[in-house]
Amino acid sequence: MDASNPLDVLRARGFVQDVTDEDGLRAAFAAGCVTYYVGFDPTASSLHAGNLVGMMAMAWLQRLGHRPIALAGGATGRIGDPSGRDTERELLDEASIERNLTAIRRQLGQLLDLGEGAGPGPSGLLVDNFDWTRQLTLLDFLREVGTRTSVNAMLARESVKRRLSEREQGLTYAEFSYQLLQAFDFSHLYAEHGCVLQGGGSDQWGNIVAGIDLVRRQHGGVAYGLTWPLLTTADGSKFGKSAGNAVWLDAAMTSPYAYYQYWVNAADADVVRFLKLFTFLDLEQITELEAELARDPAAREPHRVLAREATRLLHGEAGVAAAEGASRVLFGTQPFAGLDDATLADAFDGAPSVVLSRARLAAGIGLLDLLTEVGAVRSNGEARRLVSQGGVRVNNQVIDDPGRTLGPDDLASATTLVLRVGKKRYFLARFPG
Repeated sequence: MDASNPLDVLRARGFVQDVTDEDGLRAAFAAGCVTYYVGFDPTASSLHAGNLVGMMAMAWLQRLGHRPIALAGGATGRIGDPSGRDTERELLDEASIERNLTAIRRQLGQLLDLGEGAGPGPSGLLVDNFDWTRQLTLLDFLREVGTRTSVNAMLARESVKRRLSEREQGLTYAEFSYQLLQAFDFSHLYAEHGCVLQGGGSDQWGNIVAGIDLVRRQHGGVAYGLTWPLLTTADGSKFGKSAGNAVWLDAAMTSPYAYYQYWVNAADADVVRFLKLFTFLDLEQITELEAELARDPAAREPHRVLAREATRLLHGEAGVAAAEGASRVLFGTQPFAGLDDATLADAFDGAPSVVLSRARLAAGIGLLDLLTEVGAVRSNGEARRLVSQGGVRVNNQVIDDPGRTLGPDDLASATTLVLRVGKKRYFLARFPG
């Protein structure tokens, strides 16, 4: 193994599942700067943790001296990729697509140098495939792409065969055509930017091969494809899911605290693999952390390193500081204070909550009344007994005075107050301003 070849670097860190022509790609990397691309369709207003595999693979290649093209799929996103799906994607309206594209472009720029020229490696490009498809007529597309594509090969793709065999689901013509659009992207980027490598998840293999074939037929060129595994966690759960929700890269959708907690709670069986994939730590450091995990798994130091490094990449030092500060407060013995609404919402996700008027809080609301209104007790009498016995906490502070009145100074964040009854029953009272 040549440790200096990017293909071996990627494989050692877990980014390689299949390569179309390994010897050819290895030689291309050894010969000089390789231009490569990965596409991201705007199916949501944020990318999620599952997209990080591709983003990190791109970032590693850029650090190793190769030129990235991040493709925001303004055209393909209007159709929907059937790969790996049992149902057709819901078609988005134009405003949603544009809003999603804006968010995706910003997030890709957080890990890649896409034109600023300030990062390690060659400056890359951010492109939108809608730019070269919007003016293309159907007749032109059929002449340029359709005449060079075998329907037999298209029908042989695994994603197509599976959907065709499921009579209830079927496959729309638009979905069937998706691989042609993606192949056309590769052909266009080859001709315009000298792009010779496309990367993607393992479910993209058929689409990538279609692009390689079109590059050969349309331009007589040689191109390559590389796929990475679609990750699941050690328990078989889909990677990037937490309690049934995606772990988003946008801080407004998944707070830095919740993002940090996702990584720090990784299973022991996953943490070393995640350190290789989702940090820029060198393999020697990761080997040391693996040994530390074996020596003292209860200390969970590798988990904290993973959480810190992964959070820093997306949310910076300020995000790490906020997440670790909130963790110390929420898992410590001190009263909750100085937190933000998003952190509390994430920390107590699923806890019963009520929304009450700010005016009531400003006038003073009795603790017994509040316990009843949030559903913690059935009556003020029950609330009185619990408070007198020291069984009620407000923002992690024991309150044993049944006559206590709460006001704005008792909030743990701008609008939220946390009640705890007994050892584990939490309730949130929200007072919007």
